[in-house]
Amino acid sequence: MSTRTGPPARERWAARASLTAAALAVALPLAFGGVRGFLLLLAAFAAMAVAAAALWWALTRRGPVRWIAGLLAVVLPLAVVVVLAITLLWTLLLSPVLWVVAVWCGRYALRSAHGRARSMRERRTPPPRRPFVLMNPRSGGGKVERFGLVEKAERLGARVVLLDPERHQDVTELARRAVADGADLLGVAGGDGTQALVAAVAAEHGLPFLVVSAGTRNHFAMDLGLDRDDPAACLDALSDGVELRVDLGFAGEHPFVNNASFGAYAAVVQDPAYRDDKIGTILELLPELLTRERGPVLTAHAAGTTLRAPQAVLVSNNPYRTNDPAGLGRRERLDSGLLGVLGVKVDSALEAALLLSPAPQGLSVLTAREVVVTADSRELEVGVDGEAMVLPTPVRCRVEPGALRVRVPRKRPGVPEVQPALDWRRLMAMALLVSRTAGVHRPGHGPGRERRPKEPEERSGTS
Repeated sequence: MSTRTGPPARERWAARASLTAAALAVALPLAFGGVRGFLLLLAAFAAMAVAAAALWWALTRRGPVRWIAGLLAVVLPLAVVVVLAITLLWTLLLSPVLWVVAVWCGRYALRSAHGRARSMRERRTPPPRRPFVLMNPRSGGGKVERFGLVEKAERLGARVVLLDPERHQDVTELARRAVADGADLLGVAGGDGTQALVAAVAAEHGLPFLVVSAGTRNHFAMDLGLDRDDPAACLDALSDGVELRVDLGFAGEHPFVNNASFGAYAAVVQDPAYRDDKIGTILELLPELLTRERGPVLTAHAAGTTLRAPQAVLVSNNPYRTNDPAGLGRRERLDSGLLGVLGVKVDSALEAALLLSPAPQGLSVLTAREVVVTADSRELEVGVDGEAMVLPTPVRCRVEPGALRVRVPRKRPGVPEVQPALDWRRLMAMALLVSRTAGVHRPGHGPGRERRPKEPEERSGTS
């Protein structure tokens, strides 16, 4: 019969240090400022809530109301900092330091207890003999020329085709033609939308796919652990590479490597003015979109949950991180076989202010293998990896697990480690040696090893 032991000493002391630092971070301003300090902290929280509400007014109104609300959204947080700095003085500097210590120690304790997350499995495969790489010379402000990507790819034996900036070319057809000509690897130096189209052809024919981070944001390359600052380093995979099996998402029949968006953002990217004036277009269109005076009313069905009338729905190829502010916009892995679903529904300034709460009612976070988005219209505007499309309703989003063989350099920066969410009750249990509650035995060590429960499809969600 197996027994469960408490956390090692270093983890217990890390948990105790985290709790102590957090308690001091709260207690010092109160002790220094007394009742006045307590009231100031309450006023600071209230001011931040009002600032969030003012931001909602700024996005949903026009004219003087918009500018006054926008001014409040900027001035109130600054005023909070100034007032606290004048009244609480040195505690304003010391408390954040203590919070940093509390967060670092708490995450160390929880990370050590769980061990490192399983990384995507690498497979050694021979280098391609006839690689084909499609390059967009306009992507990323001209990275193809600036980093000498054509010359390096050709030195490594690749056949390179440059897209013509002056005319539209069918990327899918170019990739299919390369396969017919005997290519044994398909690569793209360009944006995520172009990468998705070629990736679908590679997956269809079972060929490895090469990602070169020559786009503007390179989200897919980032989550593969590639070097976004040096696109030329991605080409090292042609000579010294390994393969990762990753998932591929589809919105209807359209592939995506990152996400498909519905609602406000999808409507904004449809506007022809968006490419040249992003901020102006967003400010012009958001009031009607957020108040539902324009656009269809959405309904999304995922993992047994229905999201009714959200202003925006984002369906991603594997879920985005939501428990680590430093990792927002990143995906922990690309081979979970699940879609991530983020839904936003805010109908008033009060609900906008409540988004600052630990569990905001206006934000839904789900995972599912299939998501169906419907609307009170025959067609839906969709942003597929940032590309504007109009698809017939309903739009069925699905994921094909392990459909894509991605060849990456053996030596690459890698994906930053996921930081565990701070769980103060768990830290308290660890600090007090309540091992049954803490559950911090190390998997894979000793006779008491247990099977990890299967992760449910739905992580959290509200509708």
